[in-house]
Amino acid sequence: MESTKNPSGIINRNFFLHIHSNRVHVHSMKPTYTFGLGIILGFLFLIMLFTGVILMIYYTPSVETAYQSVKDIVNIVPGGRIIRNMHRWASQGMIIVVFLHLLRVFYTGSYLGNRSLNWVIGVVLLIIVLLSNFSGYLLPWDQLAYWAVTIGSNIAASARELTDLLGITNLFDPGGFLKKLLIGGETVGQPALSRFFTLHVIFLPLSMLILMGIHFWRIRKDGGLSRPVRYAGDKGSTNKWYAWPVLMWTELGLLLLVVVVVLFIAILADAPLLEQANPSFPENPAKSPWYFLGIQELVSYSAFAGGLLIPVLYLVFLFSIPYRDREDRYVGEWFSGKSGLKVVLGAAVFAFLLVVLQLFVMIRFGWLRDWFPGISQWFVMLINPATLTGGLFILMAEIIRRKRQSTRMAALALFTSTFVALIIFTAIGIWFRGPNWDFFWSVNQWPAI
Repeated sequence: MESTKNPSGIINRNFFLHIHSNRVHVHSMKPTYTFGLGIILGFLFLIMLFTGVILMIYYTPSVETAYQSVKDIVNIVPGGRIIRNMHRWASQGMIIVVFLHLLRVFYTGSYLGNRSLNWVIGVVLLIIVLLSNFSGYLLPWDQLAYWAVTIGSNIAASARELTDLLGITNLFDPGGFLKKLLIGGETVGQPALSRFFTLHVIFLPLSMLILMGIHFWRIRKDGGLSRPVRYAGDKGSTNKWYAWPVLMWTELGLLLLVVVVVLFIAILADAPLLEQANPSFPENPAKSPWYFLGIQELVSYSAFAGGLLIPVLYLVFLFSIPYRDREDRYVGEWFSGKSGLKVVLGAAVFAFLLVVLQLFVMIRFGWLRDWFPGISQWFVMLINPATLTGGLFILMAEIIRRKRQSTRMAALALFTSTFVALIIFTAIGIWFRGPNWDFFWSVNQWPAI
């Protein structure tokens, strides 16, 4: 009976509270350390689940009726417009927050020590969040969704550039296999809608729910949120607060804030819904979802390099970070101190100048095919802004590693430079690419079509 009257007893007897340790270190409660990004991500996922179940009641996954069912949700179902808007903006918020969370965990060295497995789980969750959003993109079956998924499926088939050059596509076509696995054929139709619906409402949410549970459990298993080495000796109640009520009330307040913000945005801004999908009238420019526009920009230089080689190398780098960098003295410290901050700033400036310079040259003067019309496609595939940028970033990181004798500093440089490049390439795709994927400073400069 006595155990239920103290904070420790409350936590131990409640499943939902048991996910936290009895006590939480005060450093972990600093708003500027975690910014609450992990728990915000969890709350956004709950909003998506709740609104998604309601939408699923009224939605019909058929190319003949999907678009009309979405219109009915918006115009006829009581509160349907708000529910759909909340689902849309919560999903978009998850993408932004999951990347911010990745940045926070990396720059505070929270993957160091015994937390390598949880970093890997986090990267898998990042991929699932992107796939979950992409799978839901097709469901409205409007022009925006149809052609965005068409572009995405073509990116999945980017390996064909290499197999075509080798002359083995008829015998070995991994790009075509991935495309057919994704959309069930060469064009987006009912098989694609059925697969995307199944992925969106069953497989991906369940995978995310399971992995998020493991992710939160591993945080507690690994000793709670990371903290600097100077706090490693804190034992017992030293510099610690009870999770109940301090942490729990903080999380409850954060939940209410997230719901209010998402609801406010849903009231002010409607989720896009263009005219019904028409395969006979392609969008120009046809763009993938905004979070894949960086890849689409790279694909415009080389399908294989931009759509497969660079993304795969980037994922390999992300997964390998905790196994290449084991300098535990930097755990829990933003940017690994002043020396690390200098590396981060230097890498960011280098990446910005390099990418902008390459884009200027390519947009203003063209690239290899424009300079040498008869050049082999092998050179175009191997030497382009995507491969040059990646190669120079790796070279920079290796120079820093040797100069500083630190894998952590090299990881800071490579992670920062690649992320800055991703932001620039994505921005170019969002704001500066127009009809025929040409460069325009503004939409007002687009030619009349």
